[in-house]
Amino acid sequence: MQPKLQSLAKILANKQQSFQTKKLFFYFLSFTVYFLLSALPACAQTVKNSCPPKLVIATPPKNLDTIFPNLDKTCGEAEKFISSPQKMLSELAKVDVIYLGETHSRSLDHQNQLKIIQELYQRNPKIAIAMEMFQRPYQGVVNEFLAGKLTEAQLLEKSQYEKRWGFPWENYAPILRFAKQKQLPVLALNTPTEITRKVARQGLESLTPSERQFIPPFAEIRTDNQEYRELALQAFQHHQDAGHGNSPSAERFFLAQVLWDETMAEAITKFVKANPEHQVVVLAGAGHIIYGYGIPSRVERRLGNQKFTQRSVLLSPSEDATKGKTPRVADFILDKTSPLAP
Repeated sequence: MQPKLQSLAKILANKQQSFQTKKLFFYFLSFTVYFLLSALPACAQTVKNSCPPKLVIATPPKNLDTIFPNLDKTCGEAEKFISSPQKMLSELAKVDVIYLGETHSRSLDHQNQLKIIQELYQRNPKIAIAMEMFQRPYQGVVNEFLAGKLTEAQLLEKSQYEKRWGFPWENYAPILRFAKQKQLPVLALNTPTEITRKVARQGLESLTPSERQFIPPFAEIRTDNQEYRELALQAFQHHQDAGHGNSPSAERFFLAQVLWDETMAEAITKFVKANPEHQVVVLAGAGHIIYGYGIPSRVERRLGNQKFTQRSVLLSPSEDATKGKTPRVADFILDKTSPLAP
């Protein structure tokens, strides 16, 4: 983990890095924030629901105390925090927005995403899939693919998938194929790479009017979650000289993460408002989802008093997250020893 943290810290400090090295910053930033958030239980009191998430497991273990050793008595019996895949799916089917927090490089996460989408589709065919993997300027390209006007190869070329995302296409291809087959809307959520990079170096004010069209208004980019800020800045501070953790570069490190969150939240919210009959399944890195600090809280803020529900699923839990040593990191955690997908 340390080399990854060092890499992203150096990238912010040195503008002369090669493009490939700079790209590591954007791969590791979300993962780094997830790592820190899931590894630091000190923030438990700041989470609305500090009871353990429901662990989704096919066969309940004999000794539940080994899973939730620190279960607070106010949370009830440990049995209440064990869920079967079918029980989880039944609960998810009732909500408006579902977040499936992935580790991008873990193929099993993507198999489980597809399985969950397919199962939910059986219960309600009005589903939209919202994807971090495509950037907002390429929504039209995604729509053309879904309409059968582009091949997969053309989709990858025209969306600049390899340059802007780069994780193996076969991790996501079955999901896009299913969406095309069933004619499900797919939302391109993400901030354009060049905008995120520019903000990480120079701040929001450096953006031109044409660049601003792909992100929310500045007033909606909220960095006032102090717990989120402190944890994100620790990732930067640990690998800077003493006393430089709150430097302008460190603040822009956090701003870049928040910009992703807000941009994706805005796109989801617009779709929910325009299509209230649809259930939205969001595919994004775990760092944008856990504890609700990233996308979920910002969707909730935008929808205000509008009646809606949302739930989160952590597909690749840390060891602590499955043992009840952290607060409500998500609503459900898939037990990695008994995955949904074969």
